[in-house]
Amino acid sequence: MAIAYRQRVDDDTEFALWKIEEKADELYNQLQLDEGEKNFIEQISNGKRNLHWLGTRVLLRKMLLTDEYIDCKVDEHGKPYLVTLPYHISFSHSFDYAAVMISKKAPVGIDIEHVKEKVERIAHKFMRPQELASIDSGHKIQQLYVCWCAKEAVYKCFGQKAISFLDNIALQPFDYADKGEVSARLQKGEVAIDYKVGYLQYEDYMIGYVKG
Repeated sequence: MAIAYRQRVDDDTEFALWKIEEKADELYNQLQLDEGEKNFIEQISNGKRNLHWLGTRVLLRKMLLTDEYIDCKVDEHGKPYLVTLPYHISFSHSFDYAAVMISKKAPVGIDIEHVKEKVERIAHKFMRPQELASIDSGHKIQQLYVCWCAKEAVYKCFGQKAISFLDNIALQPFDYADKGEVSARLQKGEVAIDYKVGYLQYEDYMIGYVKG
């Protein structure tokens, strides 16, 4: 399967989606992996987790247009980074899709989620009362997913643990559309950062993406 969707955010930033239709060994054979990565794959050799890990790495390789080994590590906060290439990166995955965002100049964050009704039951765990009050009842499920994806994208872009979606990331009210932008602020202690988070609905999925 080729890249299913690709969007340029600005001159040095873009993201893409890969629809995972291959079997694990088909994805595996498109990669160059070191011994540590091969051992990791053996530990997660079954199910979607394996396909998601492989799918994001194949997509990253396609976006960077390289057949060389890509040294991709994860830091102490769980944020992926490239050891030898001059790109900031972010990964996400949900069901049949893998998503990758890259930028040469600034940290990025991306999240993709399969839209399901169950988000309404947990909305109070990641949304403040004033945020919930601004949700349009006509597009409640979709708009809640925009909020989740936006907060997840900000979290990944900031790249540190111990950030609460409920307590540390606030969204400004916005009118829902199939694609748009939402203003967010991450605040914890002396840290206060404003973000403009893009979002779009793709098939039955919602995507949030941000550049720091």
